[in-house]
Amino acid sequence: MERELLYRKCIEFHGHECGGLLLGFRAALCAMEQFGIEAPSEDEEIVCVTENDACGVDAIQALLSCTAGKGNLIFRLRGKQAFTFFDRKSGKSFRIILKERAFASKEEKRKFMREAESEEIFDVQRAKIETPPPAEIYRSQKCARCGELTAEPWLRVKDGEFLCADCFERA
Repeated sequence: MERELLYRKCIEFHGHECGGLLLGFRAALCAMEQFGIEAPSEDEEIVCVTENDACGVDAIQALLSCTAGKGNLIFRLRGKQAFTFFDRKSGKSFRIILKERAFASKEEKRKFMREAESEEIFDVQRAKIETPPPAEIYRSQKCARCGELTAEPWLRVKDGEFLCADCFERA
């Protein structure tokens, strides 16, 4: 798909155009180049571990179909403009991180981000973490206090009762 159409898809998903979205758009394109793909993964094959929760993550979701709900978008918040990508089928993985660069103006930075080659924008490194396991589906159980269904790993035991996190904190 043409680059401008891909960017429009990101804007539509995110709701507006901004510098952070443009950064994520370029990160998604860089990942696609590294994997040699032109379309998002069909299910959970491509995994992104993002080190930030900024606007750019929406571009990753829009273009690569990595989402928190499917378990192939994982937040490992470090405050860095860095993303680690994995392809569960091929085993290929890499981490991309934004290069430090000074610009005279926002317009100059935006032009650079739109036109520069990926290797001018990002350092591509070996992945520093292991491939995350596929998302697990857990049974739910009622909280003994509020009665709301809660996934088992999130239940806590207090005085022999299984409590959701909210009820546990109030107990």
